[in-house]
Amino acid sequence: MDRTGERRGRTGLPRGERTLSEMSVERSRWLGSGAEEAIDPELAICDPHHHLWDFDEDRYLMADLLADANAGHNIVQTVFVECGQKYRESGPEELRPVGETEFVLDAIAEAGPEGDRLLTGIIGFADLRLGSAVEPVLEAHRSAAGPRFKGIRHAAAWDPSPQVHNHRTDPAGDLLMGESFREGVRTLGRLGLTYDSWAYHGQLDAIADLARAVPETTIIVDHLGGPLGVGPYAGHHDKVLLESRTGLERLAELANTRLKLGGIGMSVMGQRWHHRERPPSSADLADYWGSHMAWCIDTFGPDRAMFESNFPPDRRSCSYGTLWNSFKRMTHDRPISERRALFHDTAAQVYGLASEPG
Repeated sequence: MDRTGERRGRTGLPRGERTLSEMSVERSRWLGSGAEEAIDPELAICDPHHHLWDFDEDRYLMADLLADANAGHNIVQTVFVECGQKYRESGPEELRPVGETEFVLDAIAEAGPEGDRLLTGIIGFADLRLGSAVEPVLEAHRSAAGPRFKGIRHAAAWDPSPQVHNHRTDPAGDLLMGESFREGVRTLGRLGLTYDSWAYHGQLDAIADLARAVPETTIIVDHLGGPLGVGPYAGHHDKVLLESRTGLERLAELANTRLKLGGIGMSVMGQRWHHRERPPSSADLADYWGSHMAWCIDTFGPDRAMFESNFPPDRRSCSYGTLWNSFKRMTHDRPISERRALFHDTAAQVYGLASEPG
């Protein structure tokens, strides 16, 4: 049940009587109607943000990731980001999220050498409100995944409007300000791990305050800082972007912050691409988001910004290939050194992916 009282699935679509197979076929046909050839297919890409999940109404597993990665673009490495999958069903509550890391490792093993080569980073979940007591949980993730384990995402996405769907973990509005939470983020840095922050644009100042309090920890801001386009923000895209730029500028001043450039296919962004008869083209996406992406890149610099797919959430609006084509269109006039950073090198450096796990 969402905050409006309507029963919905993990993707945000109202649950109906269609089977998962029927919905999958329908979605695949819709996405396929906008299929494009890959632009600049030789450009190496590290996709630093995708999920693997198996929900009642949506499925995106290793075979789907491999199919997308092999569909024309040169995807050489990826990073899995937590999404609440396959937690342990017994044992200490704080250690149960380690089951998700084990689920990803099983998926890699089942895929064989190709999966081992491709998925080189894992961002798990741990309750950072544990403060320094979160360390055993981090070590359990690390013990399971070895060098693939790179950090934690404990999402804070919250908005006071009942028309906005908050994160599945139901975070408190002041989560980022809690001292125990900050001590948990501080512990990540001490152990050489990163913190991924998924929050909405109204929380950017809180992320900046957190970043100032934990300068030893690298903080990666997901999905352009979460500019909302639903509820009270619907129809106010330009205003929301202007407001988010103020917060992003403050974040860019802090040396320990990074920005992920993506999430533009999520329904929470408000563009309603998924209601079109045909999916948007890469040119459509570039026209709509290009100027803001350019501003973000210029503000953070190519060495602190990285493109992401955010699949499968962004699959709601476009195919994997179309999404990466849109990013390439947005940067076609930039020097090749900047493009290499934005598409691969920055992500590889931030997550320590320069060499593949052994």
